[in-house]
Amino acid sequence: MNWEHLFDDLEGQLAAEWESERVALDAESERLRISKLSLHARLRVMASTETRVVLELAGGERWDAVLRAVGADWVGVRAGGDARLRIAPLSGIESVSVDHGVLLASLTAEPPAPGLRNRMTLGFVLRDLARRRVPVTVARRCGDPEHGTIDRAGADHFDLAVHDVDEVRRARAVRAFRSIPFGALSWVRVEEVATAI
Repeated sequence: MNWEHLFDDLEGQLAAEWESERVALDAESERLRISKLSLHARLRVMASTETRVVLELAGGERWDAVLRAVGADWVGVRAGGDARLRIAPLSGIESVSVDHGVLLASLTAEPPAPGLRNRMTLGFVLRDLARRRVPVTVARRCGDPEHGTIDRAGADHFDLAVHDVDEVRRARAVRAFRSIPFGALSWVRVEEVATAI
């Protein structure tokens, strides 16, 4: 018996077992990392390259859109060639469809360092729109979209003064007032194209 071959064989088997164990540990480590990855972080990666996505919203709407911004609990997109910004609460998104390569890249890429925009809540954005008196169109999960101006935004709801698209928010132009819970909101479209968030 050639002892040299026996030891070489045992050494090879041990090296193969160690490599197999390392691969299993790396796979488990990757599964653990992905288990802690949020949709929010993946959307931030996609928004950093203004990725084209298809968003399916609660209520059945489907947007072919460019992901422009991600806040603490909302996304901002430009949809269907429309230059106006649409804001959708993350809670109202039922699915995000993207190219498979983008989907995989969002798993491995580091999200951009969180800036101020990433910490802005939906309430913060709506309060800013109210402060600037920007006309908006609001869609709830049930019901037709309504045009108006946000008068104020609270912790979990906002007040909308409903008026015609071609009217400025004046007392005589307002047809109704609505208090809308954030949970009922499907999306808000900012009617001024130059308005940026």
